[in-house]
Amino acid sequence: MLKRFSVSLEENLLEDFDEFISHRQYVNRSEAIRDLIRKTLVAKEWQVDKQVMGVISLVYDHHQHKLQEKITEAQHDFHHQIVASTHVHMDHDNCMEVIIVRGNAAEVKKLADKLIALRGVRDGNLAMSSTGVDLH
Repeated sequence: MLKRFSVSLEENLLEDFDEFISHRQYVNRSEAIRDLIRKTLVAKEWQVDKQVMGVISLVYDHHQHKLQEKITEAQHDFHHQIVASTHVHMDHDNCMEVIIVRGNAAEVKKLADKLIALRGVRDGNLAMSSTGVDLH
């Protein structure tokens, strides 16, 4: 069931919001507001250490001594949190590892931090998401 409510905004803020909506290709303001609310609720799931899903992406120099071994070892240490992983050879020197994770937020974050901090990792990111259980 949908409920309607009104929101009052300063004109400049509304113009910025409408630009955001257009840039992100939302159909209307309601869809954009729903999405922003859900993102806030997902962030709260991570803050209170709920069961979450996420994607860890790493770009690294595969020539870095024992780095691949350390990445594999970390994944084995956190095997209960790992759903799947994919390894991509980007070019002669660089690889990308994409790891789909699920578990308590603190453990998932701990794994991401451990991997991203490894010497030779050129870029790392944790995209935080939800299991969807508490989102409507």
